Formats: sequence, structure tokens, C-alpha cells
Amino acid sequence: MSTTRPDLIVIGGGIHGCSTALHCALRGLKVLLLEKDYVGRHSSGVNAGGVRQLARDVAEIPLSVYAMEFWHRIGELVDDDCGFTCDGQVLVAETQDEFKSFRSRVQELNGLGYRHEELIDAAELRRLVPAVAETCPGGIVSRRDGAADPFRTTQAFRRKAEKLGARVLEGVIVTDVTREGSTWTVRTSAGPFEAPMIVNAAGAWADRIAAMLGEPVPLEVIAPMLMITARVPAFIRPVVILRGRKLSFKQFANGTVLIGGGHLGRPVRDQNVTVLDWVKLAESAKTVWDVFPAMRATTILRAWAGIEARMPDDIPVFGKSSTADGAFHQFGFSAHGFQLGPGAGAVMAELVATGSTNMPIEAFRIERFRMEGTKTAGGAKESARQVLEG
Repeated sequence: MSTTRPDLIVIGGGIHGCSTALHCALRGLKVLLLEKDYVGRHSSGVNAGGVRQLARDVAEIPLSVYAMEFWHRIGELVDDDCGFTCDGQVLVAETQDEFKSFRSRVQELNGLGYRHEELIDAAELRRLVPAVAETCPGGIVSRRDGAADPFRTTQAFRRKAEKLGARVLEGVIVTDVTREGSTWTVRTSAGPFEAPMIVNAAGAWADRIAAMLGEPVPLEVIAPMLMITARVPAFIRPVVILRGRKLSFKQFANGTVLIGGGHLGRPVRDQNVTVLDWVKLAESAKTVWDVFPAMRATTILRAWAGIEARMPDDIPVFGKSSTADGAFHQFGFSAHGFQLGPGAGAVMAELVATGSTNMPIEAFRIERFRMEGTKTAGGAKESARQVLEG
């Protein structure tokens, strides 16, 4: 399938951009995907790989539940199982007060018709996670959740999209986006490209694309940190997360343990660099020491961070542009967008192809960030262009 003149240009080669490219190709659209580095370079390729419905903002739950159906047949979609394992995810309560709040949470979700989160007592918690500290009174489990290999997953979506005719160009930096009539011109370091529709899936750089469309947003660039340990005997199957203290915890089949949970390093996005905060990493290690005594004898082998976009309300910008026809946004997943990728791409493809969707995405509209005191659309666009070129 030729993409000399594509129907759609996707800006950004993370899991969301690649998923949208794939689902649009499945609908017969000619797709061009532009990535300034290489596919999966940033948060999509270096995150913790959590595939969770558990503990999401209520606004995200319909999309998360929809996405989970894709995960449970991921091999059919992308011809690769993506390393997906389904051992559940468990949110551990460290105190009785936390456990009470978890009970209220599950009751609220049940009232809304959701049953994927299940309150569990101390006995069931220890059956699922035998190594957890004896002081923990219970928690919540989402039994269909799990984890996958993030870089492998993103590459699988890219390969399948290309197999279906999508064209992926890496090392191509977008410098300007303009519209004349019904045509978008995307100017890049590799020359201009034209299409009637564009999707802004540029991750931590998406605010600059949004500003070019005259709709600036208060995006924060963050660098979630992760650590990996030496191998230890198998002792846990589900992914474990905490809420009172920051922790995400997963043991791989080879015995190594991935430790994350949201502690942040310092991103330098225009240099593609992150600086680790060793004090916060030590705090994360202390949490593991407290909650999992079995881990006290192991060592940390490596730590890293990815560059990600976070919105002030911690939910994404997803849907149509508020200023221009034929433009769509898909960014700001705030360090928990990996699981949403397969479903979000399908919904975005529906929006692109038909102009509408039955998925409730009103909470994700970019209009919620109408920024008082910002420059005019032209001024914001010029500022964004200067930053990109500088």
C-alpha cells in the first residue's frame, strides 16, 4: 500500500502512536508515522510494563476495561505475545485506615457497575503474595491484570502496522504544523509531508504540537525511575503496588525484580537525558525492605528513567482538537498509559475514520485546559516553533 500521500500523519512513535497507526491501517487508511528518535525510545519502551485496570481514575476505567480485552488476545492483534503474563495485580493496604479506604473504593466501583477490583482480606493477600509483611491487613486484587515487555510490545505494534502498509520514519523532527484548506502540512527535518488528518501522539513533546494548533496545555515533563535487582528465588507472581508509599513491584521469570512506583528523576527533554535522584531511589528501596523482608539480602543492579508527559489532573488529553478540523490529540497519559495503548489506538482510529466514538472520553478533552493569560494562537505557535528549532 503506497503512503506517498497518506490519509493520516501520526506524530510520535510510542505505544499510542504505533497502536493508532496499526488500528487505522486495519481500517484501510494510509498512515505515515513520524518519530523524532526511534520507536519506543522514551516512556513507551522503558516503563515498568504494568498492564493494569487496578486503581485507575474512574474516568479512565471504560477505556482501560476495553483495552484489557485487546491484551488478552494480543498475539492475534500484533503476531507477538509481547511477553504478556496475567498473574493479576494487587494493591496492598499497609494500615487499617488504608484498608477502609480500599473498601470504600471497591463499593464505589461496584455501584458504577465495575467488578474488576475485588477487596481481599489478610488471608487472601498472603495467599496471593506470601512474602508480604505480616502487618498488612488486606488489599484489592484485579485478577485479569498483569505485565508485559514494553519495548517488545511497542515494536510489535510498529511491525504489524508496517505489515499492513503503514510507513514509519524515524529520526524525523517535526518543526511546524499548518493547515491550508483541507490539507495539513507537517514540516520536518526530512522535508514537508501532507495529509488531511494528523494525530498528536508526541508524548513529552506533545505540548509543542498542541501549541502549534493554538491550544497550549500545562504539560509537565517527568522522568519516572525504575530499578532492577539481582536474581532471587521465585517468591511472587502478581504485580504489587502501594498507594500510601510509592511502589510497583514485579518479579520476572529469571528471578530479577523490577522496582518502580512513581519516584521521579530529572528530565532534560531537549537532550533526551534523564538524571537519577539517588535519594528517592533509596527511599524506594527502603519501602521494599519494609514490605518484603525476603528482599533484604538482594542487591540493585541498575536504575534508569524514561521521559514522560504528565497532566495536572493525571488523566490524558485524548480526542479531537478544539481548534482545527482533522487534528486529534493522544498524549499526557501521566505514567500509566501503557495498558491503555491497544484500546486507545482502536478508539482513536474510530474517531479518525468516522468522526465519533461511543467510548466515554469527554473527561479527556483538551478544552479543559483553556489557559488564561496565554498568548494568541499565532503567538503560542511561534513560541513553540522557536523552542523546537532552538
